[in-house]
Amino acid sequence: MRFVTHPIARFLGRRLLYSLAVLFGVLVVVFGLMQLVPGDPVRIALGTRYTPEAYQALRSASGLDRPILEQFVGYLTSAVRGDLGVSFRNGDPVTLVLLERLPATVSLALAGIAIALAIALPAGIWSALRDGRAGAAAVRVASQVGVSVPDFWMGILLIALFASTLGWLPTSGYRALSDDPVGWLRHLVLPALTVGLVAAAIMTRYIRSAVLEVAAAGHVRTARSKGLSPWVLTVRHTVRNALIPVLTITGIQLATILGGVIVVEVVFAWPGLGRLVYNAVAARDYPVIQGAVLLIAALFLLINLLVDLLYAIVDPRIRLA
Repeated sequence: MRFVTHPIARFLGRRLLYSLAVLFGVLVVVFGLMQLVPGDPVRIALGTRYTPEAYQALRSASGLDRPILEQFVGYLTSAVRGDLGVSFRNGDPVTLVLLERLPATVSLALAGIAIALAIALPAGIWSALRDGRAGAAAVRVASQVGVSVPDFWMGILLIALFASTLGWLPTSGYRALSDDPVGWLRHLVLPALTVGLVAAAIMTRYIRSAVLEVAAAGHVRTARSKGLSPWVLTVRHTVRNALIPVLTITGIQLATILGGVIVVEVVFAWPGLGRLVYNAVAARDYPVIQGAVLLIAALFLLINLLVDLLYAIVDPRIRLA
């Protein structure tokens, strides 16, 4: 009997193989670049605790005394089992360190993208439908300003206003959601606003362009000539057909935030992946850098997969095959 698989299963199988190939390529590139960085990471990690005995012990425990090819094969074998090595700085398992930082990054990413969508969707659609008027021009100018302002400067301005001047919110730090929900929310607002405002400026421009393109299409003009109400014309015929590029830019922005907004996390002392990578680079903590880059690449691939699946849901004309 011939075995028949569902199209979604075939699609997911192909994407899984593709993702594994990409992750392997990322691992090869990152591992190779780490070998080219000048300096001795073990010596730097030990700092004032350096002794010849401690140096040799840490070098042997991390496998840096073996040939490069043997190091790579050993790291690849361990990574498949979920073992990404141990940190040079404190000896903690890299996998555990990453899992500890992931909730902070996920909460910041989800809050930031929610703020961005809440601003960009109505602003982009409204400015497209009122193209050529003063209000639409104001939205274009505001989005251009938002794109031009660096995210760290946006964060400093928000701190100066809401923390220093008004005293409503804390300037930095983090609280776990399970320990202090109110404290978690108060500490989340400013970094999420910073990330969300910058992302909203970018997304508003894409949404406006997508709605303008669909509004000029033939089927929309035909629907307008039939006397449909502006609400039906906008929701069913314009916005719905403009969702594909909106999903694309939303996925890109969400993956970017999940990958770690380094400057924002440093400004707000937010314990996410971006700040972890920043500290690891400063300390030459190679295992943490390699593990974090591998996790960020996996998050990008996961978001891309989810966006592809949403394409088929939003537009039935798109087939996963």
